[in-house]
Amino acid sequence: MNDGREWIDLRSDTVTEPTDEMRHAMASARVGDDVYEDDPTVKELENLSARILAKEAGLFVPSGVFGNQLCVCTHTQRGQEILIPESNHLFFHETGAVAVISGVQTRTIPDDRGTINPKRLQQCIRDDDIHNPPTGLICMENAHSSGAVVPLDHMEEIWNIAQKHRIPVHLDGARIFNAAVAMGISASEISRFSDTTMFCLSKGLCAPIGSMIVGSEQFIQRARRNRKMMGGALRQVGVLAAAGLIGLKKMIDRLKEDHQNAFDLAHELNQLNGVHVQNGRLDINMVFCRINIPGFSPNAFVQYLFEHGIKINGPMLIGTETEYRFVTHNGIRSQDIDTVITVFRKYWNRYV
Repeated sequence: MNDGREWIDLRSDTVTEPTDEMRHAMASARVGDDVYEDDPTVKELENLSARILAKEAGLFVPSGVFGNQLCVCTHTQRGQEILIPESNHLFFHETGAVAVISGVQTRTIPDDRGTINPKRLQQCIRDDDIHNPPTGLICMENAHSSGAVVPLDHMEEIWNIAQKHRIPVHLDGARIFNAAVAMGISASEISRFSDTTMFCLSKGLCAPIGSMIVGSEQFIQRARRNRKMMGGALRQVGVLAAAGLIGLKKMIDRLKEDHQNAFDLAHELNQLNGVHVQNGRLDINMVFCRINIPGFSPNAFVQYLFEHGIKINGPMLIGTETEYRFVTHNGIRSQDIDTVITVFRKYWNRYV
């Protein structure tokens, strides 16, 4: 154990802690009752979010899952069907909430890291046959939770299909700013191919709580009512919005540091015998790798790192193989990457 030491935590960018500037801003935030829409700090955050994503209006929500589910609920009617790449977070990691909250049917489309075949999407859009559930929404994700960025031209192609059939598009943009930094464009260039976008304040942007949804003024008005129905209407939430404002103003540009640290980690891991880095998924701040060594013990590996001050998750089952995910963020410095590699090499020399 390493009580009293700082941890190197590679489990997720959700483990980020608010910066000192955020803590001071939270302590001195101007607040009001947001249910009455009179919290000035929340208003500032919502307006800034809308401007950055080039939408008409924004709405603060407690979490990314809440934001995604609120958008599905607001876009659709019960009994409709939504179309979504089968590996996307909204389908794969949100506990079946679309069925419980929105009462919609989910139709998944085979994808390659969030990218789907447009012809297959066309085929999945329902006609007016009385036996069919109407297609109510198309969902996309960028950056994808596999660590890959979905190309902008693909987003545009999906958007054009949706426009042709008058079907709204919701974008799970939990890490949209990572995607934008990776592509060297503004986040609004990604969000323009969606009617609504959700993004997280509490991952790479380091705020302690919260996500945002942005869309048309009319949509946000409807979503505000549904947020209340879902229990997400908060009161003096300006104390949280203050941290989100700093995240948007100060933390976006530094995301490239996380990307560089992830790239450096991947480069060093590639040098280790038996470690197979998924090099095609290194667009943002995530490194995925598979370890294929006879007699290798995942539990012993995780425990060894833990005993040396490094936290990682256990392996995930992807198809028939298992892989590890390491995530860099504001709490990970370049010297931490050096430490991680040193510990990894010691493990390999000792056990492999």
